[in-house]
Amino acid sequence: MIGGLGSGGAGAGLGTVEGYGDRTVWRRRLAGLRRLDWMLVLAVVALSVLGALLVRSATVPLLTEQGKDPESFFHRHLFNLMIGFVLGGVVALLDYRLLRAYAPILYVLSCVGLVAVLSPLGETINGSHSWIVLGGGFQVQPSEFAKVGLVVLLAMLLGEPRDGEVGPGHKDILWALGLAGLPAALVMGQPDLGTTLVFGAVVLGMLAISGVRKRWLAGLVGGGVLAAFLVFFFGLLKPYQVARFTAFLDPSHDPRGAGYNAQQAKIAVGSGGVFGKGLFHGEQTGGHFVPEQQTDFIFTVAGEELGFIGAGAIVVLLGVVLWRALRIATQAADLFGTLVASGVVCWLAFQSFENIGMTLGIMPITGLPLPFVSYGGSATFANMIALGLLQAVHLRRNPFD
Repeated sequence: MIGGLGSGGAGAGLGTVEGYGDRTVWRRRLAGLRRLDWMLVLAVVALSVLGALLVRSATVPLLTEQGKDPESFFHRHLFNLMIGFVLGGVVALLDYRLLRAYAPILYVLSCVGLVAVLSPLGETINGSHSWIVLGGGFQVQPSEFAKVGLVVLLAMLLGEPRDGEVGPGHKDILWALGLAGLPAALVMGQPDLGTTLVFGAVVLGMLAISGVRKRWLAGLVGGGVLAAFLVFFFGLLKPYQVARFTAFLDPSHDPRGAGYNAQQAKIAVGSGGVFGKGLFHGEQTGGHFVPEQQTDFIFTVAGEELGFIGAGAIVVLLGVVLWRALRIATQAADLFGTLVASGVVCWLAFQSFENIGMTLGIMPITGLPLPFVSYGGSATFANMIALGLLQAVHLRRNPFD
């Protein structure tokens, strides 16, 4: 009897402690939500709302003419955004420091996806063999998720200096370059030059932040220039890629062919003036003069319909995202967190500059979507996962969190 009472009392006490512990964990998680970088969240929400409206404007006229559901792209984009925000929220709740152990797994999965694209499972869409079609109108683009895997892997390799070294050692740098080269080669084989350039920007930026010596950075830049020359010299680019660069260097070259997209993009952006023609009232957009306006050329819709003010607002919001991400990187609890946040900054900054730049004629056309604005499934999910990584680093900026 006494033993039974004692056992029951001990069990009750243990249950109380466990229950208290569970409540404490949830209280900490709720408190963590209040500590989110809400300025970053609001900037991404604003970009997503603007992007959804621009996607609707870019797709409704064409779908109407084709006799399809005019709201189908818009509804699918909203669905993708909801999934994306859920993914970002889940990642934000994770302890990013645990990603060190899972970085190799994420990297291997990324490479497996890229290899699958080059197998019979892959499909060619808009000249790029970058997709795996799942059916029901859904496709997956593994190269978007490979950006996440690359950032986490490089942070693991470069974020743990060896004893007696300030920055990463030569072996760490060579491992980083070698492992980054594999997915870059697989993406280049699709071919997807834009994503390959994003990989290059991420690698160079994260190496610089990790504290490598300047001669390494100079050598990498010089090697990149030499590689670009050799690619052109030996004709390793596809004809349409060469035509895009030719049109960039000489906009008047082949105005009805390779130079058409660049010319029409500038016309659409310039026609909006200061205040734009009004949302859903763009003549260039409604006339389908610019192709792929819901994805690669979404900024032309903003320029025409929202004018300089609206397009400038998108640039400012992207600037806020990058500013908050840089702030998170400088306040991270460790070098690993700094590198994760810095890798995301390099990724989003380069991709935003390239996308907007190609619509304005200051960058060659490479087919990169505008982060948080363009239509897409894989790109939206990857961007929101990147947002979650930033928030995870921010929430644990105190080493004791």
